[in-house]
Amino acid sequence: MTDQEDDILWQEITADVQRINAPNRVEVKPKQKKHRKKLNRIDDVVLQNFHHDVDFNSFADIDKQTLKRFKREEFGVEASLDLHGFTTDEAFEAVHRFILSAYNQGKRAILIVTGKGLPHPEQDIFEAKGVLKQQVPKWLKSDELAPMILTFIHPSQKLGGSGALYILLRRKRS
Repeated sequence: MTDQEDDILWQEITADVQRINAPNRVEVKPKQKKHRKKLNRIDDVVLQNFHHDVDFNSFADIDKQTLKRFKREEFGVEASLDLHGFTTDEAFEAVHRFILSAYNQGKRAILIVTGKGLPHPEQDIFEAKGVLKQQVPKWLKSDELAPMILTFIHPSQKLGGSGALYILLRRKRS
């Protein structure tokens, strides 16, 4: 099939699909291809210079009461980003923009839906699957994003389970 035939088929399939407007959903549309090097600067955020090792299920910098509230998901999800259908490059840009935007808006609890991933037909069934599921936690630990993030975990099933990341952002201090 050619690209043109693919486009025609896709338009036929999605002709009667309608967008659902969900509350608290932040729409992040992928921009045209950019290089990751341009995202290494965060000009809009002024952060203290400190070393912070954010890691999955790491709670070292959180007081007990906040930790208890976070684990019980008492912080309402203030914004969410669904990465289904994104390429790795598009997802990288979208995650960086989303975290920066949420932090600058003073949001505390956000959700990134990575999906669980589908196994490749030639892949071993026990091998890890889901490229974005593996990559997004690495991006959250990057030098650019880690100073804005306190911690992140997989939420309960009602928020996406292992196909999502529930993230607690630091408070933005003036």
